[in-house]
Amino acid sequence: MTLIATALASADKVEPELAADVVRAALERAGIGIAHSVLLFLSADFAHQAHAAVLAASRAAHCLQVTGCTAPGVFTEEDWVLDRPAACAMVFGGDCGLAAHPEADAPLLTLAAPNAATRGWLESGGQRYGLLSTDNSAHGAGRIWCHGKMAAEGRCETAIAGARAAIGVSRGMRILCEPRQATVNGRDVLKTGKHPALNALLRELPLEMRELEKLPFHLLAAGIVKGRPERAIEEGRYALAPIIAASHDERSVTLSVPLEADAQVFWAMRQGLAAENDMRRLAGELADRLGATPDFGLIFSCLGRGPYFFGGEDRDLAVVKERFPGMPLIGAYGGGQIAPLFDGNGQVHNAAVLALFDARTLESKAGTRV
Repeated sequence: MTLIATALASADKVEPELAADVVRAALERAGIGIAHSVLLFLSADFAHQAHAAVLAASRAAHCLQVTGCTAPGVFTEEDWVLDRPAACAMVFGGDCGLAAHPEADAPLLTLAAPNAATRGWLESGGQRYGLLSTDNSAHGAGRIWCHGKMAAEGRCETAIAGARAAIGVSRGMRILCEPRQATVNGRDVLKTGKHPALNALLRELPLEMRELEKLPFHLLAAGIVKGRPERAIEEGRYALAPIIAASHDERSVTLSVPLEADAQVFWAMRQGLAAENDMRRLAGELADRLGATPDFGLIFSCLGRGPYFFGGEDRDLAVVKERFPGMPLIGAYGGGQIAPLFDGNGQVHNAAVLALFDARTLESKAGTRV
């Protein structure tokens, strides 16, 4: 029996006791009186009372292993909350829970403020997944705690012991074309293939978008291929660079990053249906990788990918709930995510990171429980 459960609550004002309330509710749902460990997420409203809230949660759980962060929004399989004080918790009983000392090859649950998520740190260790903890603007730093203590460095890492994990990222983009050789000048894409870059981009956009006086750059990106272009999209061998400007005189497109002279580029667009379908694909792929129905899951989503993007409903959350009904699920919305990519750990934006876990006791070939 998997002794894991979640709870979610919101209030009109910030009260540290709200953290204790969700822990007690989760303990009751799990059928346990004491937690082995607790994953606790608080809305950004708790930034100045985070320490008191963590202490309250620890007392309610009767354990010191409380890890989590503040974020603009939080959710469980029950619901999501944005724009008001909220708390959610996942409690672990039995042998499965947050490890005080992760094993060397364990995937690392990683929480960090934007300025603390340095490239060297992200690339160290093994596979990482998690959230950039931010304030409601998605730019300022949030508060982070690990094993019951506030993280002075603005970052922490832990692992879930006693469970097998399958982790992936949904970029949620509608791919508009195949990769093409680009002619570039720093950040400016002058041509893709034989055509001016802006002409090539407009040709791939929906008709109603082409006719706009100003292109919706917040929805558009260039995919920059890594390695050979063949099957790069299917294999996820690309980085996404936001489009930040276009020149109607030069017919060029400007990206957020400079490109190498021999870059292969394709155009992509953020779209709700594409994002939903991509999360559905990812959920199935991770379940297949586990080879079992998952016992619980974590999702780390972007403010630009949650209910604001889907018109008032979190379709990512809905897809996972539909695929795994009744599964305990917890997560938060932040200013970016930490994800295992094809070339190592990195930051992604406007994406959703999904981690599924199989916590059932495995049996050896001899029938001994291990």
